[in-house]
Amino acid sequence: MRFPFCKSLAGIVAALLLLAPHRAAAADAPVGYRDLSVAGNTALRGNPSGKLRVVVWYPAAAGVAVRPIEVGPPGSPFFVEGEAAQDAALAPVAAPLPFIVVSHGTGGTAMDISWLCASLAAHGYLVASVDHPGNNALEAPTVAGATLWWMRADDLSRVIDGVLAQADFGPRIDRARIGAAGFSLGGYTVLALAGARANPALITPYCARKATTPLCTNEATPTVPDILARSAALAASDPEYRAALAANAQSHRDPRVRAVFSIAPALGPAIIPESLASIDVPVELVAGFGDPILPVIDNAIPDALAIPNAQLTLWPKPTGHYTFLTDCTPAGSRAFAPICTDAGPARVAVHRATAALANAFFDRTLAPGT
Repeated sequence: MRFPFCKSLAGIVAALLLLAPHRAAAADAPVGYRDLSVAGNTALRGNPSGKLRVVVWYPAAAGVAVRPIEVGPPGSPFFVEGEAAQDAALAPVAAPLPFIVVSHGTGGTAMDISWLCASLAAHGYLVASVDHPGNNALEAPTVAGATLWWMRADDLSRVIDGVLAQADFGPRIDRARIGAAGFSLGGYTVLALAGARANPALITPYCARKATTPLCTNEATPTVPDILARSAALAASDPEYRAALAANAQSHRDPRVRAVFSIAPALGPAIIPESLASIDVPVELVAGFGDPILPVIDNAIPDALAIPNAQLTLWPKPTGHYTFLTDCTPAGSRAFAPICTDAGPARVAVHRATAALANAFFDRTLAPGT
């Protein structure tokens, strides 16, 4: 297992420079993105539409006019990082593109790690990020949305189905070269696509030993207060939810997914160790030593130790959990102070180094013929 560790911001910059040649050829490629929806299993999590909201990122045709990627109110966005052109034409390609599906964290959105999606698209990947029902910032959070972790993996499988069926994107995708990337609970979600399974009952003994950790105090799931107690109460009263909750411990491996890049993964204490040991696709994990929400000692490190041949990169303190979210504007820092404390050049440097790792990882693991 590779276990790189940079001791300073200078180390991160050095890592970025070392990896830069992997993406130099596509560094100036314009990026396009487009909103669409695909069929999904959404009702149990509080969304009756049966549709998943998806953002697709892709190499755009040369010469398109790109603009800053903004998230939040028009004219006063909360988050800005990178450039892309909405609804731009897809670049003509000589061969089908590799495809990456992306999962956000608890209470996030498909745009949370747009810096990674855009970087992958600039590098020649077609990328689809999804809003997970009942657990995103655009709709009311639900207990089911926060605790039916396997349904997030199902969302990504359905995104693969839906995007492959699109008339414009489907024929451009190499179906033998599909990967997945995710952050936080999304970091667990993509491990589930590789075969990881979770047992909520494992959280109880963990919290008996570490009652003040964020998983046990609800700090890791702030959008649904008292999540553990509310989940237990719902399981006692609702047979459908109880059955769905038990499915967390079942395998939701998608054999189409051939490589997984997991950022600051969640649910380490709830993952069944044997399921990690059975993962047989390449996995790379990245996290920050300064993460107070999902401490690496209980999450990224044991995950990496259990997964055969996994690679783990730990960025130094003060790199924390929210460092991996898109960079905050001054308005964002005022509105979302707890997740914007390290906004600015240091956060962007971590993003660039992490994106370089992701591009190099998928280049190796999804290369034609691998």
